[in-house]
Amino acid sequence: MPEVQVRDLCLTVPSAAGPVNILRGIDLDIAQGEAVGLVGPSGSGKTSLLMVLAGLEQATSGQVRLGGEDITRLDEDVLARLRRDRIGIVFQAFHLIPTMTALENVAVPLELAGRPDAATRATEALRAVGLAHRLTHLPGQLSGGEQQRVALARAFAAEPSLLLADEPTGNLDHATGEAVMDLLFAMRARTGTTLLLITHDPRLADRCDRQVHLADGLVVEDVPA
Repeated sequence: MPEVQVRDLCLTVPSAAGPVNILRGIDLDIAQGEAVGLVGPSGSGKTSLLMVLAGLEQATSGQVRLGGEDITRLDEDVLARLRRDRIGIVFQAFHLIPTMTALENVAVPLELAGRPDAATRATEALRAVGLAHRLTHLPGQLSGGEQQRVALARAFAAEPSLLLADEPTGNLDHATGEAVMDLLFAMRARTGTTLLLITHDPRLADRCDRQVHLADGLVVEDVPA
């Protein structure tokens, strides 16, 4: 059973000029533990596909199955629990809560999930990304690379079966971005998490098991890296 199974997925959104077809019949399987690089020009539908997989955008038609479960028409509460329990998301923007420490940013989602060991698990996750000495620092006291490492710790702390990453190095300089991606791939290899990575960087795409190329809302190429 694939971790991700997408069939004839379409997404159409309204605009002043009329309906815009963002996704136009996507078919995609991602095996458990596989790393897939999602590439293509801006406007090809990459982020929209990720948002549908995360349950943050409702598809117009088609089907999405995660771990064999059809999530296509689940309500918002069920989708929120699904993200909490099974999906990690890392965006280009770090999306940390500015008034919370690094430890709190990682621990709070675990606490909301009812994990009694939230603080311990969050501490271990931050230690794994090299931030044991930054537990009590606020995001504003951290560098961009450190903030993205906090975001990685938060994504991996709940041990998700699927990690969705959208240009996670887009706000970082080259050296810092490479260090963050080394960390992401190392953590994925250690945990066996399935990864879908959106990137414009061919070197990052080459580190994945496969590359799926999107253009105009369609898969136009699907090849081993």
